[in-house]
Amino acid sequence: MDKDIKTGSLEMTAAMLISGTVGWFVLMSGQPVVNVVFWRCLFGALTLLAICGALGHFRRGIITRRLLGLAVLGGVAIVVNWLLLFGAYSRASISISTMVYNTQPFMLLAIGGLFFKEKITATKLFWLGVAFAGMIAIVEAKPPGDFTGGDYLTGIAMALAAAFFYALAAMVAKQLKGVPPHLIALIQVVTGLLMLAPLAGGSGLPAEPVQWALLIAMGAIHTGLMYVLLYGAIQKLPTHLTGALSFIYPVAALAVDRIAFGHQLQAMQLVGSVAILIAAAGMTFGWTWSRPVRHQAS
Repeated sequence: MDKDIKTGSLEMTAAMLISGTVGWFVLMSGQPVVNVVFWRCLFGALTLLAICGALGHFRRGIITRRLLGLAVLGGVAIVVNWLLLFGAYSRASISISTMVYNTQPFMLLAIGGLFFKEKITATKLFWLGVAFAGMIAIVEAKPPGDFTGGDYLTGIAMALAAAFFYALAAMVAKQLKGVPPHLIALIQVVTGLLMLAPLAGGSGLPAEPVQWALLIAMGAIHTGLMYVLLYGAIQKLPTHLTGALSFIYPVAALAVDRIAFGHQLQAMQLVGSVAILIAAAGMTFGWTWSRPVRHQAS
């Protein structure tokens, strides 16, 4: 195996495993979602500040005012995405929230079609239909005992909205070619700090050392280290391998929810989740069907 492919695969796998554990950190911190995201932004900013400084990303001319404005817009979208997704965890479980969140490719499809006039093919519509059927199966399933019906549906809606804002941030990121990705991430978390500073801390500071440890980890590991691993992998791997390894994230989240909280998907939820993952894979890899060619006798 090529050295870059091997290194990139290890980096991507580590990044996805780290991402898959974030729900546990959010719930175990015992903090309101706004506070969790605020502290994640703060400790993430400190980590990325050091990384960007070490990489020489603060030199003059590295980013224009226009691109800075776009990066800030992307930061607003990514922070709203975190607020919604973290809020969904306690309402619909980490497993269900993560599976619904994996409708991101279809949010990208919708945004691309509506605002950038990107072509929506029949194959893409088919995969959209498969994902929608999976969503219906999840919504129609009886919520687990730990979750009430109203909260369960609210959690699903929040995860869907989180996927939309993530797709929005991804579309903005496409316009930031040439800007170092770690600098983009730093701008995003600093934007989050400014957004949430007036709202955070209303319930007081975390009281236990373990809470501080979890919040610091979300900033340093789930934001700083994860970005380093993710962007390092993207630079080394072909697109199809990056897409394939990205599916480690929902599997890891499923395992964490099962092991840490004992949440297990019911039959209909499992069917719906598998449908969403298959549809997302189909969209990511461009799966299609070719008609067999009939040969006429001469």
